[in-house]
Amino acid sequence: MTQIIDSPTFQANRMSLTTPTGLQANAELSRRRRLVIALNVVTYVAMMWAAYAVMDAGGWTLVDGIMFVCFALGLPWTVLGFWNSVIGLWLLHWADKPMEQVAPYAKAGDEPTSVTIKTAILMTLRNEDPARAFRRLRTVKESVDATGFGDKYSYFILSDTNKADVGAAEEAATEAWKREVGPDAAERIVYRRRTDNTGFKAGNVRDFCDRWGNDYELMLPLDADSLMSGEAIVRLTRMMQAHPKLGILQSLVVGMPSSSAFARIFQFGMRHGMRTYTMGQSWWTADCGPFWGHNAMVRIKPFKDECHLPMLPGAPPLGGHVLSHDQVEATLMRRAGFEVRVLPEERGSWEENPPTMLDFAQRDVRWCQGNMQYVKLLGLPGTKDLVPGLLPMSRFQLVWAILMFLGIPAWTLMIALTPVAAWQVQGLDVFPSTLAASLYVIFFLMYLSPKIAGLIDAMLTKGGVARYGGPVRFFASAAIELVFSFLQGAVSTIRTSIFMIGLAFGQSVVWGGQSRDAYGISWRTAWDNLWPQTLFGVVVCGLMYLVEPEVFWWSVPLTLGYLVAMPFAVVTASPALGRLFKQLGLCGIPEDFDAPKEVVAVLKAE
Repeated sequence: MTQIIDSPTFQANRMSLTTPTGLQANAELSRRRRLVIALNVVTYVAMMWAAYAVMDAGGWTLVDGIMFVCFALGLPWTVLGFWNSVIGLWLLHWADKPMEQVAPYAKAGDEPTSVTIKTAILMTLRNEDPARAFRRLRTVKESVDATGFGDKYSYFILSDTNKADVGAAEEAATEAWKREVGPDAAERIVYRRRTDNTGFKAGNVRDFCDRWGNDYELMLPLDADSLMSGEAIVRLTRMMQAHPKLGILQSLVVGMPSSSAFARIFQFGMRHGMRTYTMGQSWWTADCGPFWGHNAMVRIKPFKDECHLPMLPGAPPLGGHVLSHDQVEATLMRRAGFEVRVLPEERGSWEENPPTMLDFAQRDVRWCQGNMQYVKLLGLPGTKDLVPGLLPMSRFQLVWAILMFLGIPAWTLMIALTPVAAWQVQGLDVFPSTLAASLYVIFFLMYLSPKIAGLIDAMLTKGGVARYGGPVRFFASAAIELVFSFLQGAVSTIRTSIFMIGLAFGQSVVWGGQSRDAYGISWRTAWDNLWPQTLFGVVVCGLMYLVEPEVFWWSVPLTLGYLVAMPFAVVTASPALGRLFKQLGLCGIPEDFDAPKEVVAVLKAE
């Protein structure tokens, strides 16, 4: 028996029954995925049946058919978000050893083993504020050095800057940094500036792999606004070192303290809702997790050898270089036989969020264009499969990224047609108003479920509410964020819907530097950017009120954001409001009340 167990054939068969690291049985993950599919399908069918029954009242019309299709396209994201949050909340508070179920590799990070492998920490730049970016990278290095393993890490500033003055400032900052740390450490600081932007950020990282990749086993890409603690970096390194079949290990990135009211409110909602959602998602996606392109450990050799991005057929905006490259790289890494994991813990990994509504909308349409390119990667009938051999879960991740944005114009069209639908049902002898109202309320509860689950998680976790400044601040902030999320969602959906229409006519976005600091928005700027939202709101809400005032009042959570788009953008960008929120501790995240030394070091210098 011992000879059979120790034989290479037995070991190969055993490993084929598990994920590449050998830590989880594929049969168990298949059971989880079947359960999640069943829960989502049953919920989706029930919601669609209710929608069908409502639409069927009085007979079907063209408008009913369009709205039914739109509901079908927009609903999946909400349903899966609901179940991810429910599963995550259950795991965090009622399951036995949840981290062992979700991230069995994580315990290797807490073992006091020596770091023996070499890691390159990369910061990719394009026309960013050099002082700001270098301050973060220098803080990362100081924190890593404090762990005692600093000699195992090198630092690369990979610039795609095309502005001469910014490039000169980057070079000067690098030289000053090298002089400060001395000759030994200076050898581990490298600045490289490309003369073109070929392949965008993915091409920038690919150039590093081609030139220096053979000298390192791991790389840690950072954006210009990224910050990580040395403890978190060493912990991730130990996990990768202990499990050579971990290809990508994504940290859970959370927001930094901000003086922008918009960023504070946005990241407050993201912070408490992200833990349950990511925990639930990681439970069943497991080894086929997502990659966000930064604040993640990546194994260089398989990335270099197996994660070449295809050139998409056709002209931009959907053809050419893959813009949202990170998720494609994740699917290719998994195809190569390496796991892609998200560590669902808030631990030493930060980024900055857009400071205004306009910056947020601009970021959203960049992601939209990149995600919609995935249509060309799916090998649809009549098209060439550009990435053959992807696992079913990996293909699902690409489809899901598309649906995230495809549902936005669907919801917008539904709202636009609501006045017509309300007019059609006038005079009907029998209308399932109770069913319609129930469907509406249930949908909203499901839509809000990540936030609700996050609030419950904080209340059930010992000291959870205290981390957000105590119960008064916590619940006041939750109320502010709830209203904010509806208003912000309305503004974003119109902007993204208009952009998606433009994609069909060749509209594209420019991928460049991003605004990081809080600043005000003038009323003229708000008008120039947000008049479509306002016009849409006036027309749709006005028609609804004329046709059926009750429908208008029911629609307010969805439509008010259109009407107040301009004042919403101006007020939430106000530096004065940001200062007030900061002074009162409103919409603060845990780092606002107990900041780690890395966060303190960065904020103190700004």
